[in-house]
Amino acid sequence: MFNYDWYKTLIQPPLAPPGWLFAPVWTVLYITMLISLFIYAITPSVKDKSWGCVLFFLQFVLNLVWTPIFFGMMNIGLALVVIILLDVLVIWNIVEFCKVSKKAGLLLIPYLVWILFATYLNAGIFVLN
Repeated sequence: MFNYDWYKTLIQPPLAPPGWLFAPVWTVLYITMLISLFIYAITPSVKDKSWGCVLFFLQFVLNLVWTPIFFGMMNIGLALVVIILLDVLVIWNIVEFCKVSKKAGLLLIPYLVWILFATYLNAGIFVLN
């Protein structure tokens, strides 16, 4: 389904990490994302939390569709568009979560940093290949 051998043939931008690093990083990030959502959900608030939940769901869907677009369809350009939209939604999600719980919002910062780095990698691969 996914062509990881194809990825190995691509010219990588500077700072591209080794492939083995992705699984442990994503494991930690998914755990912190779930903790963030949990904290957001259980924090008492007079503010309606439905928009924050919608943003979380939308960014999570974009997160999930990036992999099949990049590795399945091997469409670097479309993947770049998706990850830029993901960046915007995660920033918006952090802002919304912080309105209810600073802790919930701040827990998404490592995720944002990683996807911004992934955006750099995706853009670099797009330009170099």
